[in-house]
Amino acid sequence: MQPIIDMRSDTVTRPTPEMREAMARAVVGDDVAGDDPTVNNLEQRAAEMFAKEAALFVPSGTMGNLLAILSQTRPGDEILTHDESHIYYYEGGGYAAVAGCSVRFIPDDDAPKRGLLTPESLGRVLRGSDLHYPRSTLLTIENTHNRGGGVVWDEPLRQRLCEFAHEQGLRVHTDGARIWNASIASGVSLRDLAAGSDTVSACLSKGLGCPVGSVLVGDKETIAIARHKRKMLGGGMRQAGVIAAAALHAFEHHHIDRLTEDHRRAGELATTIAKFDLFDFDPTSVETNLIYARLSEDALAERGDAFEWQDLLDEVGVRCYAESRTTLRFVTHLDLSDELIAMVPERLAALG
Repeated sequence: MQPIIDMRSDTVTRPTPEMREAMARAVVGDDVAGDDPTVNNLEQRAAEMFAKEAALFVPSGTMGNLLAILSQTRPGDEILTHDESHIYYYEGGGYAAVAGCSVRFIPDDDAPKRGLLTPESLGRVLRGSDLHYPRSTLLTIENTHNRGGGVVWDEPLRQRLCEFAHEQGLRVHTDGARIWNASIASGVSLRDLAAGSDTVSACLSKGLGCPVGSVLVGDKETIAIARHKRKMLGGGMRQAGVIAAAALHAFEHHHIDRLTEDHRRAGELATTIAKFDLFDFDPTSVETNLIYARLSEDALAERGDAFEWQDLLDEVGVRCYAESRTTLRFVTHLDLSDELIAMVPERLAALG
C-alpha cells in the first residue's frame, strides 16, 4: 500500500517517540494555581528566547492571538491588520465576537511582498481621534505570513513599521505561529524578531512537532491580564506539564534548527512541480515551508477549480489544501522525508 503524503499543514505532525517519552516523564502540578514546574519552566524559557518579561502557555495559537487582543484593547476598539491575516481570515471572528473589536485593513500595494505592510500604508489608514471613529489601539502583523506564501518580514521594514506604530500610540502584536521558520530562514534571532512588538504568539504544534500548544510573550502587566483572560476563555489547564514537556523537548533537541530541512525540501519540490503544465507559479517565491502553487489556465479549464484538484490529488495519496479557487498549498514538515517528498512529482505525473 502506497504511503499517504500529507502536505495539508505542518499541524499534522505527530510527536516523536522521544517526545512522547519526555511527556510521560513530565513532573506536573496544577498550572492554574501556578504549581506546574514544567509549565513554569517552559514559560521562563519562552520569555528568555524572545527577550520579553513574561510568557503564558496556552492551548492554541488562536487563543494566544485572541488573548493578545483582549489584553491590549477594549470593546469597541479597532484593530489594524492585513486583509489576509490569520487573525482576520482563520480565527472564527474572535476579535469581534469575544473582544468586541472591529478591523481596519492596511493595504500592501506598496510593500515588497504580499502580506507585508509599510509605515506609509499604515499612516494612510489612520483616522485620528474624532469622536465618530473607533479607537485604533492595536496593529497586528504576521511572521511568517501564511497567505502571503510563507514570506518572511524584511527586518528593517518591520522595525520601521513598529516604530511608527508606537509613535501613533498603537500597540503591536506579532502573530508568530511560524516565527521559528522566520528566524531560520532569515538568520535573525528570535529576540530580534520580537523586538518592537509588545506581544508575540508562537505556535509549538507546527514546525516544532508538538501535539498542542502555543506561547504568548510580552511585558509582565500584559501577560498578567492575558492569564486572567485565559481562565475566562476556559484555557486554564491543570496538569499541563504533560504537554509543556513536548515543547521543552523540542527546544532541547534542536527541532528549531531542523526547520532548515523543511525549507530545503519545500524549495526543491516547488522547483520540480513548477515545471508541470498543471501549475503556473514562480518557485523562487517559496521562502520557508509553504508552497502556494497557482494552477495553470489549462488545469483550471480541465477540472474547474483548485478544490476539484485537491480531491484528485487526494485520490493518488497526496494531501494538500485548496487555498482559493486557483491555488493549492503544500506544506513540508517534520514527518516528511526526502523519500516521501520525491514521490509527489511521481504521483502528479501519473495524473497525466
